[in-house]
Amino acid sequence: MNKKIIYIIAFFLLLGGILTYNYYQKIFGEAITEDIELFVESSDSLIDVKKKLEDFSKSPETFLWVSAKKNVEKPKVGRYLIKKGTSNNDLVNMLRSGRQTPLKISFNNQDTLEKFAGRIAEQIQADSISLIETFKDEAFLSKNNLTKKSVLQIFIPNTYEVYWTISPEKFRTKMLIAYKRFWNESRLKKAEKLGLTKNEVITLASIVQKETTQNSERPIVAGLYLNRLKKKWPLQADPTIIYAIKQLKGQDYVVKRVLTVDLEINSPYNTYKNTGLPPALISMPDVSAIDAVLNAENHDYFYMCASVDKIGYHDFSKTLSQHNRNAAKYQKWLNKQGVNR
Repeated sequence: MNKKIIYIIAFFLLLGGILTYNYYQKIFGEAITEDIELFVESSDSLIDVKKKLEDFSKSPETFLWVSAKKNVEKPKVGRYLIKKGTSNNDLVNMLRSGRQTPLKISFNNQDTLEKFAGRIAEQIQADSISLIETFKDEAFLSKNNLTKKSVLQIFIPNTYEVYWTISPEKFRTKMLIAYKRFWNESRLKKAEKLGLTKNEVITLASIVQKETTQNSERPIVAGLYLNRLKKKWPLQADPTIIYAIKQLKGQDYVVKRVLTVDLEINSPYNTYKNTGLPPALISMPDVSAIDAVLNAENHDYFYMCASVDKIGYHDFSKTLSQHNRNAAKYQKWLNKQGVNR
């Protein structure tokens, strides 16, 4: 065999090797240049995904080429965490199977169902309108002895792991399961010992939540309201008055000071005019507020007033005369601060 034929054979072997290598690299080589969080919407095509990958892929066109080779026409909707060095083969397989990565969502105490839905919609694919409609579904409410007001209580502030594509119905079910799990045997026994239902515990906890942000005070506040309930006294809780005002004026209405005229509002949430607990919770209480009710401090306090000596805390009293002195001191302080509403 002469040298010319040898060179030709060597050339084609080299060319074949290069083509084979390039072919392999397109499919199995490292394609993604950094860790990315990829969101694929229901309206996204492969071309849309390719555009989203352009700043993170060595060759976005090869993504489309591999997709075509694997007969993938449309990616599955989802949130995908894609690691640096991922190949087009693995990426296409991931998008074809919908092998998305779950995420952790969290929420704290929300004043209204609408605010809560908005908070969740910021973290998952579902919009707030579809979430609210699902939460207020009549069949669901009836089955679980809930109302459009009380349904807020099944959402226990915490961190939960879900898929970005979770449907409103599945999200609602997950929250209901977590709510039932939260009410374990220990908590149920404590509620029974207090003579309260789960609904009543959460309603009282929502008032405690609004009364004080200090976790150390919450068992004291809870004990005070329990004392009033036992005596069949009105709770006289300002947060319920603020809630009633916002029901009339709108949630964005700012109330920095409850006025005497406000105490005459005709509302089932007016705990100055009505005895017992209001019909439902006034906000979403967190776990510390709920457990503060279940583990309320045993004392003889019946009155409380915001402290002017220790801002953010309260002065507690056993007698009306002492409370009136505390209240007068606080009102004087508010006037000095120019807080009229």
